[in-house]
Amino acid sequence: MFPRCLCPPLVLCLLLISAIGCGFLNLRGSVDKDVQRAAEMLTGCFDSKDQALADPENYFQIRLILVPIWSGEKVGHWMYVEQASFDSLQRPYRQRIQHVYRDEESQIRSDVYLLPGDPLEYAGGWKNPEERFADLSPMDLTLRDGCSVFLQPDGNGFIGSTVGDECQSSLGGAAYATSEVQMIPGLLVSWDRGWNKAGDQVWGATAGGYRFVHRDRIPSE
Repeated sequence: MFPRCLCPPLVLCLLLISAIGCGFLNLRGSVDKDVQRAAEMLTGCFDSKDQALADPENYFQIRLILVPIWSGEKVGHWMYVEQASFDSLQRPYRQRIQHVYRDEESQIRSDVYLLPGDPLEYAGGWKNPEERFADLSPMDLTLRDGCSVFLQPDGNGFIGSTVGDECQSSLGGAAYATSEVQMIPGLLVSWDRGWNKAGDQVWGATAGGYRFVHRDRIPSE
């Protein structure tokens, strides 16, 4: 079983070194202002250091980096996502591709895709994303069916979640996983949990979602 607070797969879902910081990366424009705003709020480098220091029993220090890729794609915004513990930044425990767009039912959604082959081959891809992922295309990815997060505007940000038990997961004895997201300027709250067939939680944080604070500086590694 995974540690209770390292929330495995999904969105959405990243050392005890205090000097680590992160930088914001700009996105290309979009005719859909809400989709563009959601993608912009997701983009950048975040960490849960503040929360973990305040409540070390329930949370780990995690770094989460999301960077835009494939700027030539016409529909929505594609992002590389890397999530790692502070004590293992070179070996992220979660790497995904996300696609943020408005679907045919006019819902803003973030689809989750698996990378081909060994994901660790793409570790650190946030440093030069356009070059690192130039040889890949959406056709090379595997969609995590049922694991999309559906977003809706909420005040000056967004809230969203997966749908029911549609996101299948066998991790840690789970039958399915859920993900809840809240975004406001400077903060991304992500709560990923796994559940067994009886509806009991088997992995993920139990005290609430991880609070990832956006950082201003470029990561040092």
